[in-house]
Amino acid sequence: MALTFHSLTLCDREAMQAVTLPAGRRNCNYTFTNLVGWKFLFGTEVCVLENEVVLRYTFNGKRAYMVCTSEALSLKLIDALLDDSNGNLTLMGLEDSQVAQLSIFNSPRNATLSQREFSITSEPVRNQYDYIYRRTDLATLRGRHLNAKRNHIHRFRAEHPDFEYHPLTPEFFDECRRLTATWQEEKKQTPNQNDNKIEIIDAEHRVMETIFSNWDALGMIGGSILVDGRMVAFTYGSAVTTDTFDVCVEKADRHVEGAFAIINQQFAEHLPEQYIYLNREEDMGIPGLRQAKLSYHPEILLTYNVVHITKND
Repeated sequence: MALTFHSLTLCDREAMQAVTLPAGRRNCNYTFTNLVGWKFLFGTEVCVLENEVVLRYTFNGKRAYMVCTSEALSLKLIDALLDDSNGNLTLMGLEDSQVAQLSIFNSPRNATLSQREFSITSEPVRNQYDYIYRRTDLATLRGRHLNAKRNHIHRFRAEHPDFEYHPLTPEFFDECRRLTATWQEEKKQTPNQNDNKIEIIDAEHRVMETIFSNWDALGMIGGSILVDGRMVAFTYGSAVTTDTFDVCVEKADRHVEGAFAIINQQFAEHLPEQYIYLNREEDMGIPGLRQAKLSYHPEILLTYNVVHITKND
């Protein structure tokens, strides 16, 4: 089995999503929007098979792979990936259940499964776990555990009774750029910002421009909050599976109390009902962001593991 990769382009969307949308893997790294947007940073390549999408890219200067499939990773595919990686394979973004499935390949009891021997190690990456919520929970904020969130919403509505929610369309992109530029400058001036964090902030701007330039082709859905005709928050994303929507970006004016809470709630309320879950992505190990995401009580904290497989000669 030989794998043939090519550079990821917009033309790959239909073929890839024919596999990824029904596969049920809610990892935000499989969202086509994220893959296209961040391609410039990782040099992403793709190989679309009958039941799998295989991604090859560069991470921290080394070749790495991701595989989206609804099935267990097959020995045949692992062998092909080992050949492609010269016997030193790094698989990113595997869930705990997938790691457990891989362990059978080098189990003495299952030696007949393969004519090769493997060394497999895995490492959980907590900073990359995805926070997944029920859309209706975020839209209604019912329950005692979300009292504080409802209070933020009530306060925002009391202070801004004439606020407007609008679907995000190209006519609002300049306002998104204005709000994002302000957010970026404030972030860069925050103490303890190292060069790497500043590079990521700059990269996010490039990703956003790529998405705005291909909004319809990527199947984007977004929302915005206006107060006195001025945008104070916006968000957008796209489907990662048939029932899960990935919120790729959420920006708000931090000087407007409750702006983050209201865009979160309103977007969930207006999103098509086919989406049962909202993936609000990872916390990147930022303490405040982790606390904020946990405070909404995710339905699923989706695990993320890095697995290294080497072929023993």
